[in-house]
Amino acid sequence: MDKATNSLLKRTLGKSGLKVSEIGFGLWAAGGDVWGPTDDQRILDAIDYALDHGVNFFDTADVYGGGHSEELLGKAMQGRRDQFIVATKIGWLDFDGEEGKSAYTTVEKLIEGVETNLKRLDTDYIDVIQSHIDFQDPTMEIFLEGFQKLQKAGKVKAYGVSTSDFEYLKAFNHDGKCATLQIDYSILNRTAEEDILPYCQENQIGVIVRGALAMGILTGKFSPETRFPEGDFRRRWHEDEDEYETFLNDLEIVDRLRPLAKGRSPAQLALQFVISNPAVTTVIPGIKNTEQARANIEAGILEPLSSQELAEIDKIVPPEGGRKIWPA
Repeated sequence: MDKATNSLLKRTLGKSGLKVSEIGFGLWAAGGDVWGPTDDQRILDAIDYALDHGVNFFDTADVYGGGHSEELLGKAMQGRRDQFIVATKIGWLDFDGEEGKSAYTTVEKLIEGVETNLKRLDTDYIDVIQSHIDFQDPTMEIFLEGFQKLQKAGKVKAYGVSTSDFEYLKAFNHDGKCATLQIDYSILNRTAEEDILPYCQENQIGVIVRGALAMGILTGKFSPETRFPEGDFRRRWHEDEDEYETFLNDLEIVDRLRPLAKGRSPAQLALQFVISNPAVTTVIPGIKNTEQARANIEAGILEPLSSQELAEIDKIVPPEGGRKIWPA
């Protein structure tokens, strides 16, 4: 696939009005802390490749690699900031020691926190700032007031929340100004289809999908014997009996899905499933290298899934079959 073949579609990200590529670039793994070892130059090369082939949406967070992910993206943007639509998050980095309480106890502290996002990204504005937590009031009001002040100051263009909690989403959007939702959604976790995705469509909230590959399970590359390297949090799948049983069940589902790929990789099938939902704006698979970037982008260029193929997926994993919800 060369640059001339680029035909990635752009979709409007909710009420933000931003036009984003339906295949985005997730930078959690780029932090290098919980997904096993990474190489900074390979990440930067992958960003270059993605940008050259139509990807303009890049998602990160303050907590990824203790800020390293944001710093890498900032380095990649030098001299071409206008080609990137940047989404980042704040909320999980620091806590005051009391369980269930955010460190951002005032609007001023939140604004100071976002200033550190800006510094690491080496930019004077963020396209989409997201609350990375779903703690209850008064934290929600602190985030909303802080985000709105930053928006008025021109330091953020739009704001949203990362959560799988429907009630929290509705509360966060109580004034109708929430522009985006980031949520775990995949063939293996379809719970969002019942209420959340329809609500987002009705309320012009752009949907950013994380977890479309189910932490790599839907790539089809894992087997019961797969073991993960030191530093990769997925090692726990083999250390906990219940999680290992779920892992084995998921692998069986992946085997049943393989015949539906038909010229696609299992990962491309999983990405196409997500973007086939009209409520979804963009999907942000994690990317560590150019090869992964190329394969993900091709998922947005290949012939979309047909209604018959989607019906076959429904038979294997019914819409009510979701069970796995990853953290915000």
